[in-house]
Amino acid sequence: MFRIPFLVALTLAIAFGGGIASAVWALKATVGFGSIAIGPWVAFPEAQTANADPYAKAHRARAGELLYGGAEGLMFSAQVDSKGEKLQAACSYDVAGLTPQARFWTLYAANAEGLPLRPGSDLPSALNSWSVLRGENSNFSIHVSPNAKPDNWLAVRHSGTFRLVLTLLDTPTAGSSGLIDLAMPVITKTGCGDA
Repeated sequence: MFRIPFLVALTLAIAFGGGIASAVWALKATVGFGSIAIGPWVAFPEAQTANADPYAKAHRARAGELLYGGAEGLMFSAQVDSKGEKLQAACSYDVAGLTPQARFWTLYAANAEGLPLRPGSDLPSALNSWSVLRGENSNFSIHVSPNAKPDNWLAVRHSGTFRLVLTLLDTPTAGSSGLIDLAMPVITKTGCGDA
C-alpha cells in the first residue's frame, strides 16, 4: 500500500537532490570559461563583462561578489606553485619577481572557497604594492609562511591547502589581448614544517 508512494518519493528525492548537488558542484568547480593561465596564476578576464558565459554569471550571483569592470582591474589566483604542486599551509613559499604594470596591486592568501585567511590581528595577512620592500631592480620577494620571516612576510596560519590571490588594479592588463605574454611572479617552495 505504501510501496508505490515511497518509491515515488524516493525517486523525487534522488532526482532533486542529485540535480541540486550537481549544480552546486558545477558552480564551485569554475567561475566560467575563458580562463587565462600564466604559470601558476589563473585569471578569468571575461567573468566581469557583459560577454560572460552563463556559468560565470551564476557563480557571481551565488557568491554575491561584485567584480571589477574591464578597465578597473583583474584578479589572478594560484592554487599551485610554479612546479605544479598544491600550495600547502604547512610549507613556506617565496613569491618573487615583478607584477604586470598596475597602479596598485594586492596579495593575500585565501582558503579553497576564496575567503581570505585571517592568521591573527597582529600578523600580516595581506601585502600591497605600496608596502612591499623591493630590490634594486624593483623585483620583490615575498615569504609566504606560517613562520615569521624577515623582509616581506605573508603569514599563513591554516591547515590543508590554500590559494594566493593577486589583484591588479587600474591596469592596462585587464583590457589587453596580449595577456599570455605577461610575466608574473614565480612561486617557489622553500621548505615544509619548521624549515
